[in-house]
Amino acid sequence: MKRRSIAALTAAVIVPTLLANAPGPRAAASEASGAGAAGSSAPAGTSLLRGVDLDTVTIPELQARMKRGALTSTALTRAYLRRIDAVDPRLDAVLRTSPTALRQAAASDARHRGGRVLGPLDGIPVLLKDNIDTRDMPTTAGSLALAGSPPHEDAELVRRLRAAGAVILGKANMSEWANFRAAKPTSGWSAVGGQTNNPYVLDRNPCGSSSGSAAALAASLAQVAIGTETDGSIVCPAGMTGVVGHKPSLGLVGRSGVVPISAEQDTAGPMARNVVDTAITLAVLSGHESVGTGTALGLAEAAARPGALRGKRIGLWRLPSLGAEVDALMTRTAARLRAAGAQVVEVTPPYQDRLAELEFPALLTEFHRDIDAYLATREGPRDLAGLIDFNRTHPAERTCFAGQELFEQALAAPPPTDPGYLAMRAELKDLSRRSIDETMAAHGLDAIASPANPPAWTTDCARGDNDVIPSSTPAAVAGYPSLSVPAGFVGELPVGLLLMAGDREDAALLSLGAAVEHRLDAWRAPRYLPTLPAAGR
Repeated sequence: MKRRSIAALTAAVIVPTLLANAPGPRAAASEASGAGAAGSSAPAGTSLLRGVDLDTVTIPELQARMKRGALTSTALTRAYLRRIDAVDPRLDAVLRTSPTALRQAAASDARHRGGRVLGPLDGIPVLLKDNIDTRDMPTTAGSLALAGSPPHEDAELVRRLRAAGAVILGKANMSEWANFRAAKPTSGWSAVGGQTNNPYVLDRNPCGSSSGSAAALAASLAQVAIGTETDGSIVCPAGMTGVVGHKPSLGLVGRSGVVPISAEQDTAGPMARNVVDTAITLAVLSGHESVGTGTALGLAEAAARPGALRGKRIGLWRLPSLGAEVDALMTRTAARLRAAGAQVVEVTPPYQDRLAELEFPALLTEFHRDIDAYLATREGPRDLAGLIDFNRTHPAERTCFAGQELFEQALAAPPPTDPGYLAMRAELKDLSRRSIDETMAAHGLDAIASPANPPAWTTDCARGDNDVIPSSTPAAVAGYPSLSVPAGFVGELPVGLLLMAGDREDAALLSLGAAVEHRLDAWRAPRYLPTLPAAGR
């Protein structure tokens, strides 16, 4: 698929969908002191705003209300800031809100009144994962080592969001250094933000490392969020918290100004409560003009028609290692897709053992190279060796888990000019792409589907994560797109369906994902349960 076809993203995709919950501000408290009065008479923490349910509303629906004067960006932004204040103390998903959020919203309202709307994201509140550079807020990757002065300039993707009129609402917590510090990290924990909790069951983990972005969306603390992924860090948190996450084809979204693990696999991507909003946001992030919101809604309705899945061929990769309950959910999911006219065939992509063997040592070399280059642009430790020393001398960095084994291994890894490393990355690229291309060609598939996550495990700093989830690896290593949409629940805990396709097939994958999302209709609001009964743990 050519890059310019992403311009038709919102057109190729979309289904009027539902998913999540909602919160309100932190650092924006001074600007938002009157929050609530302007937007709604409902109590703090509500997801209702002048007849709009923040849990289920889509961007095109919000823009339609703004166009006819029934809603302002200021009222919408205040509502989300109130939600953050009311709900986020239970989650610790939002690190900080922007002190300029309401001024950004007011500027959008002026554009709406003057008929100068910049596009579908104009006036829409967006949260950023805290490894994405912003010139006006700290960018820490969860580490106290970067908690001083903000970066000198915005990341490329932030510039695109601002140019599209989006309201940069604030920063979301994340797994420190995107889970690439310790051998047994705890997803959702950072020294800067503490532990992000899963909104469905608060003692359960949100998966990592875009954990705060996902949990915030599940609780309706913003309309959309931006996450990043090297392998699983968008799609696993999305699945674990019942939202939508899209890992774009590598290179579709600019990487400058994003704290790295590896330029060979890293990408930022959109997360939302529905595929419609995900697609609209990707169109902006990728730098391609998007279609109008009215067209988006019309195409959404078309995608929701009963025949939207008829004739689509989907390969189901079961992954029984994720447990019998997840496997049973995949069986039910396949039955529902078949009932909608899709053809579902069982597949097992090849080369997975070899990919698992090669990926980690390659990432060690790439992390050392890329983090040194990034740190040279920031105040604080100037290289990986400096980070290691920082962690040794700052006890707060060790309050959940003490290890920095991955840092130490990366420091000792072969350089990127090493022939052994070069052969390893070449083999990874070849086998990962073949694993998807050969499987899709052999069965004539439109996509490969698999579970995105197991039921969320109990958060435990001493034990660390229980997150051996191989479904994200083929697309992550290949640089191909993947998309997690809600599939259903195991008890109280969400499970996502991960869809993968070939290089630059993002638009087709989002279109298919919209139809799957509509057919499964698997979302339900979180209940913020403190824990599960002993029998359900």
